[in-house]
Amino acid sequence: MKYLLLILGLIMSFNMKSQTSYIFLAPGFEEIEALATVDAMRRAGMKVVEVAVADTKNVTGATGQTVVADSLITEIDPTDAEWIIIPGGQPGADNLHASPKVNEIIKNQFDRGGRIAAICAGPAVVVAPTGILKGKKATCYPGLGDMIESGGGTYVKEAVVVDGNIITSEGPGTTLKFAKAIICASEGEQKASEVLASMLMDN
Repeated sequence: MKYLLLILGLIMSFNMKSQTSYIFLAPGFEEIEALATVDAMRRAGMKVVEVAVADTKNVTGATGQTVVADSLITEIDPTDAEWIIIPGGQPGADNLHASPKVNEIIKNQFDRGGRIAAICAGPAVVVAPTGILKGKKATCYPGLGDMIESGGGTYVKEAVVVDGNIITSEGPGTTLKFAKAIICASEGEQKASEVLASMLMDN
């Protein structure tokens, strides 16, 4: 019996660790917010898939850097995603908001109790209009807080805000704090601190 419980525990641990997170990249996405978040999460041993919200995996960001995403949005099955991650940037955030598929995935993730993280314009322009911030505290790029309020949320001017399964953050300069909060929620405070310390991030 003891060995059976041990085996079941290992299987459950493996299944939890094998969960995949998805970060959406639309033309005009903020490169720092997307790529630094993916970088930190992968250093923590988390599986993250970069998803192109376009008809090609080549996605050009807000400052003109072109990234080759891992998958197209038509190729993924996010029904058991650990995290759905929304970067900011313009017109990236507007392009994500304009995607019915992105909106559907965000709502489905929230409805099943899944985790969602968004940064910069992402919380205000993409997430708030879906209605999932109603009754939640959230932050975003300064000046866009009214959009969170319009979506029924409460705007809080902080670098990172965690409210239940939703993490939001202000912008490019808070990206590593954003990534740390994601890692902490999934892997624990110690792992998050170790990863970010190895990147020489000041707490």
